[in-house]
Parts: sequence; structure tokens; C-alpha cells
Amino acid sequence: MAGIYLHIPFCKQACHYCDFHFSTSMGHKTATIDAIARELELRRDYLQGQTIETIYFGGGTPSLLTQDELQLLLQTIKDLFIVSATAEISLEANPDDLKPEKLQELKAAGINRLSIGLQSFHEPHLRMMNRAHNATESLQCVKDAQAAGFNNITVDLIYGIPAPDHSIWLKDLETLFSLDVQHVSCYALTIEPDTALGRWSKKGKFTPSEDDFTAQQFEILLEQMAQHGFVQYEISNFCKPGYESKHNSNYWRGVHYLGVGPSAHSFNGHSRQYNVANNRKYTEAIGQQTIPSEIEELTLGDQANDYLLTTLRTIWGCDLVHMRDNYSYDVQASHNIYLQELQHKELATIKDNVLYLTDKGKLLADQITLDLFAE
Repeated sequence: MAGIYLHIPFCKQACHYCDFHFSTSMGHKTATIDAIARELELRRDYLQGQTIETIYFGGGTPSLLTQDELQLLLQTIKDLFIVSATAEISLEANPDDLKPEKLQELKAAGINRLSIGLQSFHEPHLRMMNRAHNATESLQCVKDAQAAGFNNITVDLIYGIPAPDHSIWLKDLETLFSLDVQHVSCYALTIEPDTALGRWSKKGKFTPSEDDFTAQQFEILLEQMAQHGFVQYEISNFCKPGYESKHNSNYWRGVHYLGVGPSAHSFNGHSRQYNVANNRKYTEAIGQQTIPSEIEELTLGDQANDYLLTTLRTIWGCDLVHMRDNYSYDVQASHNIYLQELQHKELATIKDNVLYLTDKGKLLADQITLDLFAE
């Protein structure tokens, strides 16, 4: 089984925290979508005939696609690849795009999982992030999606937004649980240099939350999710039993995937491929029947580190025997004392040769992973 990711690089406006590749100019949208369809044709052999289990429209804002554009891309995939009859077909959407008629179009096209970028239900926070929707639209779009027959909905929330206390975050979570969605992705507000928040922070016009404040909100999140029956199957992802994101879970399990569109990444087990993050350069290259990308061949050490980085974030943990047998990296032999320290500090556990992070350890996941990397 394999997956296909399509990067739709267009947004109505720039969110103040986002450093993904996108454009707010729609002048070249049609040409770019046509180029993505042509890239699918050019790379039809990349996955070597594997059945497609997941299709994911990311961005950017894929809910800006017209019905014709969406059908063009989906039909091209079905014409070129073997697609499972039970494939998970996800589309990221902004609340302001999900009017009832749009939801019917998405349903008719075959979208069976919606990923809705709510981010917050607190109006001042939405304005601070420069979101294109308001809190009322956040609530209404989820209800409309449910009424349209979508029964696999995930929403995004952001925590660690500067505030006097945790009351806004607690209220956001209360509102979230009232919506009865199947999946939630929660991310700490990260200040990236090449964003509005990054520039304001550098000039002293914006003060990010202290790390302790953000960590406390993460701990609140874990407690509330557990109380409401959600399973934390990856550090930032929570679901009702049986509603894990197949597509993202496959990323974390090392399943092969083809990424098409400007800035999209691909992975085939032994290499990664990175498309150029420039719409004009992308469409021009595709028009000349070439793929505008760089290829990174992965050493065994690279593969070991990728496996460690992805699996350690998940409920399934990092299989140390798999690491040793497949990547020639014996973590226990190389870091025996450090692993003992992690267990002593209750940051990690090892059971049946699988390394798991505890809730305390998840707060330090990036540092622990870096410490365990192969040289």
C-alpha cells in the first residue's frame, strides 16, 4: 500500500504563523492545477504499481479547488494508479469555504475525510493569527459537514497562544468536545522567522508564550483528551478508537508516498524527493516534461534516524530490533546508559524491545530523538 499527497499552493490570505509554501495570487491557479495533473502522469511509475491506500489534498487551502479542478485531479489518479476501493481520501479545508453546496460537491467527488483548520474558537486569537474565518463559521461548518454526511472529520487547534491564563484554552477544548468530531490535531504555536509573527517577535512587537505556559497547555490537552475518550496515537494527534489518519500514520510507519505539486515531498524507502517551492518554476518545468526537484539518497544512518524520528512520536513506539536488523543501528548498545536514565526519569519505557515515550517524555521528544540519532 502507498499514498499520494497533492500540495495545493493557494490561500485567500496569509496566516501570521504559517511558513508553508503558498500564494495568495490566484492568477496562475488553473495552470498550476493542470501542471499537478501532468506531474501525476510523469511520475506514474514512482510507486512501482503499489495500490494507493490514501490520497491527501494539503496546502495551502485545497478547499479553494473548484469542483472541476478536484475531479480532474482525482480522475487522473484513478486513471494512472490502482486505487483501493476503501481508500481514505482527505481534504484540508478552511471553515469559510465549507458552505453546504461546497460540502455536497466534495462529497460527490469522493472526499471521505475532512481536515478543517479551526485553530481556535476565540475571536481575538483568530484575528491575531489572521485567519480568514470567524468563530461562528468554525462551529457552523462542522455542523454542516456532519449534516452533509461526513462522519470522519478532523479539526486543527493551536495552543500556546499568549494569554493571561489557561481559561481561553480550556474554553476552546470545551467547545471542541461539544462538536463530537472523530479526530483532533493540536499544535503548539511556533514562531517561524519568515512569518509575520516571526518578524514582529524580532522587532519586539509580539511576545511569544513562555515554554512553561505552553507545556502546561499541552498537559491540559492530554488530560482533557483522555477524559473525553480520545487516544493520543501521535504526539500532536488524537482520535476516537478506529479513526486514526491512515495517511499520516503511514508517514510515521515509513510507507512509501508520492508527493506532487510545488514544494511537495516524496519517499520511496531509499530516497526523498523535494519539488521546487515556486509555482512559476514548477509549472514551467512540468510544461517541459521535467520534474523540478532535488533527490536525496538516504544512507542506512539516515533511514535509521527517519525511523526513530517518526516512530518515537507514536503510540506504537520505536522497534529497536527493527532498527538493528534493517538499519544496522543498535540503539541499546550505543546508548545503554542514556536509555537507563530516560527510564529512571520516567521519560521513556522499553517493553519487548520497543521504546516508548511517556507523557513527560513527549514534552522533550525532539531533544530525546536528537540524542538517540545515529552519528
